[in-house]
Amino acid sequence: MAQSHTVDNDGRTNMIGLVTDIARALVDLPENVSVETFDEEESTVIRLRVAPSDIGKVIGKQGRTARSLRTILSAASMKLKHRFALDIVEDDSSQAGPIQT
Repeated sequence: MAQSHTVDNDGRTNMIGLVTDIARALVDLPENVSVETFDEEESTVIRLRVAPSDIGKVIGKQGRTARSLRTILSAASMKLKHRFALDIVEDDSSQAGPIQT
């Protein structure tokens, strides 16, 4: 029988800090980096928001930077025995008006 392991607030805070620090080092607008978490069944989703102009810097060519971020996150989460997933999204709040389609 598999045991469910919940991560404590210190572990969650460390993972948020790790993702935030790495993302801020990569982007041109570090003040627009934000991170939030969502608990799912047996994992925690970390949602990273960056400015639209910085999304390419976080994803990288052919997704290499994003893949590397996920690898680091996975390695760090092994210690906590809790799975973390990373979602990378554009921060639309920095745009002046509604998006035209």
